[in-house]
Amino acid sequence: LLLEALPELLSNQVQAVLLGSGEPRYQAALERVAGRYPGQVALRIGYDEALAHRIEAAADIFLMPSRFEPCGLNQMYSMRYGTVPIVRATGGLEDTVTDYNDATGSGTGFKFKPYTAAALSGAMERARTVFANPNSWNKLQVAGMRQDFSWDRSAREYVKLYEHALEGPRAQSPEPRA
Repeated sequence: LLLEALPELLSNQVQAVLLGSGEPRYQAALERVAGRYPGQVALRIGYDEALAHRIEAAADIFLMPSRFEPCGLNQMYSMRYGTVPIVRATGGLEDTVTDYNDATGSGTGFKFKPYTAAALSGAMERARTVFANPNSWNKLQVAGMRQDFSWDRSAREYVKLYEHALEGPRAQSPEPRA
């Protein structure tokens, strides 16, 4: 998906930093793209967690166009750093990123649903429009940085859920009659 979308994104003056490893055919294709766009695409094949965090902290946007994503942590790291995520609305990405609302200015990132280059490019264009307004972009960054993905918050939610489950049937059953 990214390989299909990159030519259009790069034609719009986007710069891309890519880090990771995967199937050799995708790595080779990305190396060709990086070779064609030396001033716009930086590519590092391999695993480097420290570098990954530095990239996420330095970037304006973090793109995570996963086909499937049971949870995903990188979008949460990105928001913590003030880097706005663009994600495909699937799995944990759907659950952790709130799509930007143009009317209210609320949200923590941008989502797209169809697994298509056009949908990804559309989300990127929405992000570029907001990025052009520094006040709106800053508000979006701050909203992401304020998200609480801690275990304390999760534990509080589980306690509420368990309490509700325990109280539910008792609260709904009628009082015994004398």
